[in-house]
Amino acid sequence: MKEWFETLQQREQIFVSAGAVVVLLMLIYAFVWVPLDTGQKSLSASVDLWEQSLAELKPLKGVQVATSSSRPVAAGSAQQTPVVIVDQTLRARGLDRALKRSQPTTSNGIRVAFENVAFDELVLWLGDLSGQHGLRVTSGSMTTSSQAAPGRIDATFTLERG
Repeated sequence: MKEWFETLQQREQIFVSAGAVVVLLMLIYAFVWVPLDTGQKSLSASVDLWEQSLAELKPLKGVQVATSSSRPVAAGSAQQTPVVIVDQTLRARGLDRALKRSQPTTSNGIRVAFENVAFDELVLWLGDLSGQHGLRVTSGSMTTSSQAAPGRIDATFTLERG
């Protein structure tokens, strides 16, 4: 290769050398710069997404998740049926307007269905049921509706005292 290069005229050697430098720069760009730049943009987008998620969660910072060990079940709740507890707590949270139907499943259980309900309020209501009344979600589903506003969902839960 070196012998071939030396047989070229000086003008041709300069042209071949310049071509080699251009090819080398293109390879560096394609195999070093582009992957680094793509990775940086991906990480930047990920950081932006995490910052947005954190900003959305900050209003919930003061809300404490109820557990059975942190709050005792209210004394009156033990005698009340799940139907009565659900009705009272829904009214207290203002979620009764979004209730589509409620149906007792057992003496200690109830199935509730919501339509176009605020997700945040629904989660807080479920926390109240668990922490204050001893009702736990045994099964459930949540879906977003194409007609619902952002932050609103359709949901169905089966709750049981346990």
